Amino acid sequence: MRRVPVARTRRFDPGVLALLIVALLLLPAWTPRLYATDSVQYYAYLRSLLFDGDFNFLNEYQRFHELNPHAGIDRALLPWRDPATGQWRNLNPTTGLPVNIAPVGSAILWAPAVLLAHAGVVLARALGSSVPADGYSQPYIVAVCLASWAYGLLGVLLSYRIARRLVGSWPAALATLVCWLASPVVFYMYVSPAWSHTASLFATTLFIWYWLRVRPAPTPGQWLLLGVFGGLMVLTREQLGLFLLLPALDALRAYGLALRARDWPTLARLGRNHLLFVLVLAVTLLPQLVTYRVLNGHWGPARTVAQKFNWLSPHFVDTLVDLGPSPVTGRILAHGALLWTPAWALALLGLLLFWQRQRWLAALLLLAVVAQVWINGSFGTTWHLSGAFGFRRLIEATPIFVLGLAWLIERVRMPRVAWSALALALIAWNVGLIAQWTITYPELRRGLVWDGMLRRQLAVPVTLLEQGRELLHNRAQFYQNDGVDR
Repeated sequence: MRRVPVARTRRFDPGVLALLIVALLLLPAWTPRLYATDSVQYYAYLRSLLFDGDFNFLNEYQRFHELNPHAGIDRALLPWRDPATGQWRNLNPTTGLPVNIAPVGSAILWAPAVLLAHAGVVLARALGSSVPADGYSQPYIVAVCLASWAYGLLGVLLSYRIARRLVGSWPAALATLVCWLASPVVFYMYVSPAWSHTASLFATTLFIWYWLRVRPAPTPGQWLLLGVFGGLMVLTREQLGLFLLLPALDALRAYGLALRARDWPTLARLGRNHLLFVLVLAVTLLPQLVTYRVLNGHWGPARTVAQKFNWLSPHFVDTLVDLGPSPVTGRILAHGALLWTPAWALALLGLLLFWQRQRWLAALLLLAVVAQVWINGSFGTTWHLSGAFGFRRLIEATPIFVLGLAWLIERVRMPRVAWSALALALIAWNVGLIAQWTITYPELRRGLVWDGMLRRQLAVPVTLLEQGRELLHNRAQFYQNDGVDR
C-alpha cells in the first residue's frame, strides 16, 4: 500500500503565517453573541452542570428567551401546551425534562474557556466588580465565542497541513483561504461563532489529519489516540461518525490483503489493534450515551430526531443542487451546497483528478463526502437548512475540500494571477451573501433568491461603506433571527 507523497516543508512555513495574518485581520468582524436556539442548546449543558448540577435546562431556556425574545426560543425550546391536542411540547414524555437534541461535544470543548472565564469573574467580584457570576453575563459568552473562533482557526490550519502533504505552500494556502473565506466556515467563525461547527470542524480535521499521518499501519498507541479523536469528533455532531468509514475501509482492505496472503500473524495483530480502537472509541462516547439516558430515558437520540430520518435519502441530489419555487411567494429559492459554495464544486473536481494519483485514498475521501451528503438528504424536513447561512452541514468536510482544491490548483497550469483572481471572486461572492443574509436582504435566510441577485451583490460594498460605523460598533443589531434555526 503506497503512502501519500509528502511535500517537503521548511521549518518556517509562509502559508501558516499568511493564514494567521488573515485570521487576525478579520477579528474586527468577530461578533460574540449567543442567540440562536441551537447555540442555546449547546451551551445549556455547560451552564446547567456548572451552576445547577443537573440536566434540567428550563431556567437556561427561560433566561436566554428573556435576553433574546425574538430568537424563537419560546416556541422551539420552552415547554408549551398544544391547544389542539392538550399535550405538552418540548418536554420529553419519558423523563419530563425539557428537550435538548444538541450533542455534548461542543460543551466539552468549550469547557476550559468557560471555566477560566468563571474563575476570572469570581476573582473580579472579590475585587469589587459587579459582573454577575451566573453563566449568562458577557464574560461567559465571550469565552464561548472566543473558544469557537480558536477551534475554527485550528481546523483551518490543520486543513492546510493536510494539503501540504501533497502540494507546495502556495496552492495549499490558496485552497485553504478559498475553502475558508468562500464558504460558511468564515460565517460560523466570526458572525455567529456560538454554534457547533467550528468545534466539529476542528475535531473532524484533527481525526483526518492524524489518520493520514499514521496510515497505512498504525501502532497500538496510534490506534488508541485515533479512537479518542474519533470519539471526540462524534461527540460534536453524531453524523460525523460516518467519517469513521475512512479507517474502517482501510482496515477491511488490510484484512483482505492478509487473508489473500494467509498471513495469520498480521491478521491477529490487526484484530487486536482494531479491538483496541473500538473499545477506546466506545469509552470516549460515554458522555453522550449517559446524556441520552438522562434526557431521553434510553441510550439514544430523542425520538423526534429519528422520526425525521429516511434511510433512502430522498434529498440526496437536492443537498448538492436544488431549484424550486417558494411555497409562500412562488419565487425560485435555491438550496444546495454547490449553489451556496461553488468553491466546493471545484474541490470535488480536484478530488476526481487526485484519483489518477492515489485511487484508493481518493475513493475513500470522496466516499466520506458522499456519506455526509447522504445523511443530510435523509432528513426529510430540514435537509434544506433554511434559516441558517450556507450549507453548514458540510463544513466538517472542509479538510477534504481543501485537499481537492489544492490538488486542482497544483495540476491545472493556470497562471497564479488567474487562480488568485478566481479565488478573490469566490470570496467576494461569499462576503456579499453574508452581507445580504445579515444586513440588506434577510429573505436570503429562506434560500438563495436569484431574482436581482447580481444587483444586490454589486450594491453590497456601498452598503458596507454607508453602515461602517454600525458594523464596527453595533453589528449585532443586523443579525436578528426570524425564529427559523435548523
